[in-house]
Amino acid sequence: MEKRLLLQLLLEELLGNENVYFQPPENVRMSYPAIVYNRDYQAVFFADNRPYHRRLRYQVTVIDRDPDSLIPDRVAELPLTTLVRHFTLDQLNHDIYDVYF
Repeated sequence: MEKRLLLQLLLEELLGNENVYFQPPENVRMSYPAIVYNRDYQAVFFADNRPYHRRLRYQVTVIDRDPDSLIPDRVAELPLTTLVRHFTLDQLNHDIYDVYF
């Protein structure tokens, strides 16, 4: 199975529902709580001036009305994950993480 689809399933499991969206277009109406994610960066490791390993980084955003939601904590526990920032917009809390997967 493609790695991104494995990440999709993992995020759905962490969220507890299927409100997980990969690069959603602007016209998609989301239900909350939700997770939105997209490809963000690719780390490349070199040996003898040639790439020998690549790892994709995804930007994962947890969006929830509840400021005390436990969902961000679940995402933060994923390996190779760091919190980038938190902000509130339109009474929705956004926690943004960098996740290497």
